This record gives sequence, C-alpha cells and structure tokens, in this order.
Amino acid sequence: MKTTIHSLLMALSLLTALFLPYTSLAQSSATQTVRGKITDAASKAPVVGATVVVVGSTPLNGTTTDTDGNFRLPGVSTGRIALKVTFIGYEDIFAKDIIVNAGKEVVLDFPMTESFTKLNEVTVSYKRSEDNKVANNEMATVSARPFSPAETLKYAGSLGDPSRMAANFAGVSGANDARNDIVVRGNSPASLLWRLDGVNIPNPNHFGSLGTSGGPVSMLNTNLLAKSDFLTGAFPAEYANALGSVFDLRLRKGNDEKHEFLTQIGFNGVEVGAEGPYSKKSKASYLVNYRYSLFGLMSNIGFEIAGTPYYQDFTFKTDIPVGKKGNLSFWTIGGKSNVTFLGKDVDTEKGDAYGDENNNTRVNFESSVAALSYEHRFSDKTYGKITLSGSRSTQNFKGDTVLYKAGVKEVLQEIQNEEALFTNEKLSVNASVNHKINAKNKLSGGFIVDLNRFDLLNRALYPAVISRRNTQGETMLSQAYIQWKHRFSQNLTLNAGLTGLHYELNNKNAVEPRLGLSYVLNERSTLNLAYGLHSNLQPLLLYFYQSPNPNGGYNLSNKDLGFTRSHHIVLGYERNLSENIRLKVETYYQSLFDVPVQSTPGFYSVLIEGADFAPIDQGNLVNKGTGRNYGVEITLEKYFSNNYYFLLTGSLFDSKYKGSDGIERNTPFNGHYVLNALAGKEIPLGQNSSLSINWKLTTAGGRYVRPINLGASADAQTTIYNDERAFLQQQNGYFRTDLKIGYKLNRKHATHEIAIDLQNFTNSQNIFQQAYNPRTNRIGTAYQQGFLPIPFYRLTF
Repeated sequence: MKTTIHSLLMALSLLTALFLPYTSLAQSSATQTVRGKITDAASKAPVVGATVVVVGSTPLNGTTTDTDGNFRLPGVSTGRIALKVTFIGYEDIFAKDIIVNAGKEVVLDFPMTESFTKLNEVTVSYKRSEDNKVANNEMATVSARPFSPAETLKYAGSLGDPSRMAANFAGVSGANDARNDIVVRGNSPASLLWRLDGVNIPNPNHFGSLGTSGGPVSMLNTNLLAKSDFLTGAFPAEYANALGSVFDLRLRKGNDEKHEFLTQIGFNGVEVGAEGPYSKKSKASYLVNYRYSLFGLMSNIGFEIAGTPYYQDFTFKTDIPVGKKGNLSFWTIGGKSNVTFLGKDVDTEKGDAYGDENNNTRVNFESSVAALSYEHRFSDKTYGKITLSGSRSTQNFKGDTVLYKAGVKEVLQEIQNEEALFTNEKLSVNASVNHKINAKNKLSGGFIVDLNRFDLLNRALYPAVISRRNTQGETMLSQAYIQWKHRFSQNLTLNAGLTGLHYELNNKNAVEPRLGLSYVLNERSTLNLAYGLHSNLQPLLLYFYQSPNPNGGYNLSNKDLGFTRSHHIVLGYERNLSENIRLKVETYYQSLFDVPVQSTPGFYSVLIEGADFAPIDQGNLVNKGTGRNYGVEITLEKYFSNNYYFLLTGSLFDSKYKGSDGIERNTPFNGHYVLNALAGKEIPLGQNSSLSINWKLTTAGGRYVRPINLGASADAQTTIYNDERAFLQQQNGYFRTDLKIGYKLNRKHATHEIAIDLQNFTNSQNIFQQAYNPRTNRIGTAYQQGFLPIPFYRLTF
C-alpha cells in the first residue's frame, strides 16, 4: 500500500507541474456554443418552432428550433446554466445544471411530451418540466433514476464509474471496495442486466468473470456516455432476464460540426479521445477513445507495484444520417486485462483483498462487443429500430499451490493446481417499433434473439485431476414484448406490458406481466405503484458444471435448471419541497421462487452468489428454493443551485432465503441498513475558473458470512467452514468517507480540470474476508481498501 500511495503522489506531482503554466486567468470571459435537437418524446418527430432560452441570461439569449428541430445558442458564458424549452401543446422543459466548458461544445437532445389537455385548460407539468428527474424510458413508473455523465465524475469516490456512482442511490450498496459489483435491494449482484444503446451486453468490466456483473475497473467510458437510466425494480417489459436492477446506458453522438479532442489521467487509466464530423458538408460524425491502465503505465516506467493490473480498452462510434428520417449507427467497445498475484508477495500481516499467500494466480481477460443499428421515422407518429450485434468474452485462468518450508515464508515448491479457459460468443438481433396513437396512448413492442456459442474448460490438477467443465456448444435465448402507455387524465397514467422468454438449452419458458400507475396529487407531489414478475437465467457456467457420479464419471446435473423468478411490488411517493429540493420515498416487497438449491438438505442457494471472480461449483441443483427482500428507501436531494448540492439516501431492508434444508437464513448481502451522505460546493474564482469540493460518507451494516471451523481447517490444511451456522454471523459495520478536491480553468478554446480524490481518507479498516492460513495455523483477515489518493487531470480542446 505504501508503494502504491507513493507512486500515485509522484504522478500527482508530475500532473501539477505540467498544469501550473496554464493557471493564469484569462482577461475575458470564455464562451461556448450550446446546441441540440427537440423531438416529440413518443414519436421522435422534430418539434419545429419550439423556443429555447438560457434562463437568467442578460441580455436574453434565446432561439427557436428549425424545420429539423435543431437549435443553436452561440456565445453562452462558461459555467452552469439552465435552459427552458416551450412550445404550444407540449409540456415545458426546464433543464438545470448544464455544465458549459470552453473546450467542448454542449450538444443536447430534449424529448418533449405532448400536453394532455386542450389549450384553454389549465395544465399540470409535474414530471417532464424537470428534465433531470425524468428517466429516458417513458414506460418506467417507479424505481428509475436517470443520471448524467457529470454525476459519475462529480461524486467523491465514484471514479468515473457508473456502478460506483449508483452505489450512492437509495437501495444500493457496493459489494466490496475491490470490485464495482452492486447489491440492489438485497439481490445478488449477478442479477443485474447491462444494456448499451438497446443491446444486452456482457459484463463491461475489466477482469469481469463470466457469470458476474462487476469487476475492479469499468470499461465504460464516462466521457462517451449520454444521459442514462438506472432501474431498481418493477421495471418495464422490454427489460428481461434480470431480477434486481438494470443499467440502461446510452452512448452519445460525436460532434457533427466541430473537431474536439480530450486527454485524461485518472484511476481508470491514461486516455486520449477525439470526435468530429467527417467533412464540413456532412452531418455524419465519429467518436473514438483509447485508454491504458495508469498502474500498468507506472509499472512500465519503473514504479514496481506487486500485483499490477494491466488493462486497456477502445471505444468507437459513428452516426450517419440517412435522408431526413433515418440514422445509421455503428459502435464497438473492446478491452483486455491481465494480472498476476504471487503468494510470496502477499503481506501476511495485513492480508490482501485479491491475493492468497498459498496460491499463485494468473488471469487474462478479453471482451468486445459491436453493434450496427438503423433507426427510421416512418411518420410523425411511428418510428422503428433494428440492431445487429455481436460480442465475445474470454477468460484464461491458471493457479499454483505454493508450498513453503516448515514455519517460514520461503518457497519450497510451486505446483499448478487449476486451469480454466472460458469463451462465450453471442450474435443478437434486436428490433422494436414505437407508435404514438394520440396524446393519451403510446404503443411499443419488439423482440430480441441471442444466439450463444460457448467453449468451457475448467479442471483441477492438484492434488488430483478433476474435470469441472469440458463442453462446447450453442443455445438461444429469445424475448418478445409489448408495452402500452395510457394517460387516463393529466394526473393519472398507466404503464402496462407483457414479455415472454424462451431458453433453447433446456426448453424453458417464462411469461412476465408488468403494470404501473402514476397519480399526480398536485403540482408538487406524485404517487406511484408498480408490479412486475421477473425471471433470470442461471449463469452459463452453472449449467455445465460436471457433478461427480458415485459410480465414477460425471453428469451435467444442473442443465435442466429453469429461471429464477420473483414477484416485485413497489409503492413510491415523490414531493418537490422547493424548486431544487426533492423528497422521494419508496417501499417494496420482493418474493423470489424457483431458486436453485441443493437436491439434498443443505444451506446452499444461488442467491448467495454473484460477487466473486470464481465460478459457481455446485452440482445437483433443483428449482425449489425461495427468498424475500423488503424494505423502505428515502432520498432527499438538492440539485445543484447557488453553487452547491447535496444527496442523502437511506435504506432499511431485510434479505432472507431458504435452502433445501428449509431454514430461513440471511443472504450475505443483508446489511439491514445503508446510509449515504454526499455534498458538494463550487467556488467561482473569477470568470473562468472554479474550485470544487465534494464529500461522501457511507455507513452500512456488515455482511453475513460462513464462520471458519479452525479445528477442521487445521486437519484438512485448507479453509473449512461451519455450514451449520452459515450466515448467522455478521461482520462489523462498514464505514468510509471520501473527499474530492478539484480545480477547473476555462481558457479561450480549452478547459483544464485537475483533482485529487482522497479515497477512504480516514483509513477505516473494513473487513473484506477471512481465510485459514495453513502455514501459521491461524485465521487471517484481509481488509478492504485503505486510504488511497487518486489523481485526476483532464484537458478538452
């Protein structure tokens, strides 16, 4: 840890030295162009003649949209602005906290909702009038939280990672500091669905093991994302194969008028990016970015760090208009990562969150996904989209058993004990159609077909050869859905949907109804109620685990497993306490059934898995387990205004499951409570620069664990758990606070941003895990991340 901190501080000093020549203030205020497009939310038809003004500008800076719905506002001063968009027959849009930097144009897309009432009636514009409160998906009734890329960079401790940012929301907690897995309402992290521009994508994280949803470092680049949605329950019918949560992410378009460039150094790596039009006459644009591991780069130039993670990723997107009504888009994301942990390098006094002194671990990961889509507006009421995509993920693991001389830490022998090579490929077609019948009704529907090909090899080599997986093949998952939005009145809205799933591997089916009601009580308050039946496939590796037969050989005892299913009901209340302060309360109940558990009496359930690098090695499972999650969540949020913001979220919950022994136990993720407090202040320093201070505090209940049986572990010379007391013992509570200090300077054509993110700056010792150490004959404890300063620098021009 000391070596890591020293290296990071050296990097920060270098950044500061490079940055100092630019810190003199410019004499005149920097400006930038703000432009974008206004469309009908239901049909995506351009709204012609809408008025767009910068709120509070003197003299008034405003314009109207052209025949294509486009608007342009030149000469907008840098800083934070608000825009108001109005048009007769539509609800107003009031978009706040738009950040204007000198180094990059602001390009915005605003969907407008047609007013339900006639012109001579009084209208109530509760939701669409506040753009930063409303999810992209109009069918979402409850538990949907939109977020902007700026939030992933603004919040202390988020590190530009959507998952770490979402851990600040009500009902969400991080699985551990070492990875960005998130626990939503007590559900396993593996039940999360990742979606990017309408495509269901594999785990988008470096070191992202097959069957998991997280990893130490995200491949998703915040600089390339547009406003996106995070959903935590009873979500619309178009989202399937998920129990707990959905990340519905969107890539932004590249600037189609001006070439712009970016360079950045931070926790996620050293990166360069560019965007712009292909020519002055074309509205086609490109967006490209490459990133390389900061720790790997430091190691390459001489700062040696044990267990250095090496990773790199590449993102590219292009958008090409096709006539007046069509758009062709292609995007691709790819990454590779590798790391080696040697047992002899593990600090046995402090423990290690990744390494184990008795094992060497070498892993290599590669992941890529690409998509080609075409969207067409058939009329002012109907548009459709079709996407062809493909992805490929590989994981190569090799492990050694490290033998030491008796009583001392001197390596005697290293013996390879395990190997794994997993390859998963997917070809998909996604098609959808949206039709706006009138101001009251909107219909949408579509289908998704995923063809999966896999090659799975996994075996133990020492002390005996045991084949855990050895199979190749292909299968298909098909989904079809339909959704209906009906506005009974200006105050009452219904969202209904139905989705169906078919899994070809074992011919399993699932039908899932979704229903949501939203009632506007008055101009400040709304009441929401939603229900969903959700289903989730098991991780692919679980289906092909080879269970040993008593008479010799193996069988695929899990191949016939069906979906894990759950009923989810959510009741929510929202109230605007003032123009910039919102209170939100949600209570929920989730009943899980058809959960895979052991066929003989035991504590095991798939619900306890999902936050690790290792695959699930458990055979002879049947869909007979149950679980339940319930709780209440409170959010008090002040949006950025008067140069400050705050976010307070609290969750009280209970998460239980039953294995095949019929005993109700805590899930490992049942912390009972999570409390987050975030606040930030921006201090203007003249016309073109500012200082920002962002703070975060998190406290949560400890995880439940399986206690270690010391006597049995000593006899077996490996960790043996006391399964009779599984998940009855709770770890100490979790506490962490982060502080981020940043400085921004806008020059005429460039923006410099420098920051230091002081992670866990109180150096709280939060338990990660415990394991038996045969060399010392003791139970060792590894702790999560201690104090870690992360430097950040970004230049846009």
